[in-house]
Amino acid sequence: MRTTNPELPRTLGELRKSAYSEQRLGARTVKDELRANLICKLQRGETLFPGIVGYEDTVVPQIVNALLSRHNFILLGLRGQAKTRIIRMLTSLLDPFLPYVAGSEIHDNPYQPISKFSSELMLHQGDDTPIAWLTPNDRYVEKLATPDVTIADMIGDIDPIKAARRGQDISDELTVHYGLVPRANRGIFAINELPDLAGKIQVGLFNIMQEGDVQIKGYPVRLPLDLMLVFTANPEDYTARGKIITPLKDRIGSEIRTHYPTALDQGLEITKQEAWIERPAPIELRVPPFIQEIVEQLAFSAREDKRVDKRSGVSQRLPISVLENVVSNAERRALRNRESMAVPRVLDIYAALPSMTGKLELEYEGELKGGDTVARELIRVSVGKIYDKYYEGVNVSNIIQWFDLGGTLKLDESVPAEQMVRQLGSIQGLMEKTRALGLGPNEPNELRASAAEFILEGLYAHRRISRSEERGFAAEERKPKESREEPSSGPRPPRRQYN
Repeated sequence: MRTTNPELPRTLGELRKSAYSEQRLGARTVKDELRANLICKLQRGETLFPGIVGYEDTVVPQIVNALLSRHNFILLGLRGQAKTRIIRMLTSLLDPFLPYVAGSEIHDNPYQPISKFSSELMLHQGDDTPIAWLTPNDRYVEKLATPDVTIADMIGDIDPIKAARRGQDISDELTVHYGLVPRANRGIFAINELPDLAGKIQVGLFNIMQEGDVQIKGYPVRLPLDLMLVFTANPEDYTARGKIITPLKDRIGSEIRTHYPTALDQGLEITKQEAWIERPAPIELRVPPFIQEIVEQLAFSAREDKRVDKRSGVSQRLPISVLENVVSNAERRALRNRESMAVPRVLDIYAALPSMTGKLELEYEGELKGGDTVARELIRVSVGKIYDKYYEGVNVSNIIQWFDLGGTLKLDESVPAEQMVRQLGSIQGLMEKTRALGLGPNEPNELRASAAEFILEGLYAHRRISRSEERGFAAEERKPKESREEPSSGPRPPRRQYN
């Protein structure tokens, strides 16, 4: 919203005498403003993009270089890599207030107006010309590129209705309806998914990026706009839906590649920050660290799996959505069983498949198996990797022996924690092994049940025990060893010939 701060100058005369003098604002462009404020933040050691994790040594330095160079730039990366969030945070580098000629659709600089409206207003009113103010959010315009976007949407067009209402000639500049780009004057204009923009519309951006002006249809009008242009794109889009035309790419100052988290800890921090876990509920919600790690490992495992399309990528939204669904399933169980605490189990991760399958673009081999099967196998792989983190080198032979002697255990994700602990407690040595997860004997049943079930799932992931829908957990079937006896030296039967 436009600010109405009473302490700010309200007329051009007051503005000239204030801190917003012509000497300070007259010829300063928005790129100069971004650069100056960025330098101040760097000198103070401030965090430039709070909440953006994993880009501190890669993407952020490149964005800083682009801004210091006064470049228009593009963030190029797969889905779910915080591209849109980053460009929206650029507003933090804008001044808190910026004056413009009140009523101007393109936010004219009071000291250097470029529209006929502002020029005529200032000619007639002089120092009494009214001044309004913009906040950083007012100066950010974002457009999602779609194939149906027109030049009129982006640049502007003749508005015969405006001409009729004002009784003006249709060739008058005052009859122009400005598009998104002129309305973003003196601010940041962002285009998401740039390749989806039709080629002829991309051509319309040439003059804006190089000469800094636009021309509207056949009007002899030149608008030297002051803009910072930023774009986002997915590399998949270059072949799947469209492309960025070469002359436009040539005019973009910096191409910055984004990426997924490179370490599990980074992914965990992002998911914890974004997932809706701290939610109002009549019961206590506790998510064990190993559950969070399994959910996060899902994304890493999927990105490495050959059945998942690497060109499409696996969005960071996957672990965020899965974790929210996992917690909700545990919450539903606790509410139904009238328990005071909800603690997710590995079984809840399997119950969260609907939040996972839609985020995986599969290759041909994956399509043959089906998304549900691939997702289940990814969960199994992820459980196995996190199990190794806690139980590598830990002796669990007594647990495996219990199953080898004929023991079976079928678990239901809906049963209360107390009942599940009784079931799991029948397995020799199982509950004692939960200490490796930092749990003592006095922990709530909800946590103990989740930890013990994780151990069984880990053994199943490594094929130390088996699991089926009918029997549940059971002994792993051992393949019979091949006979090592020497073959008979007697005559062999003749080999049958087939025509």
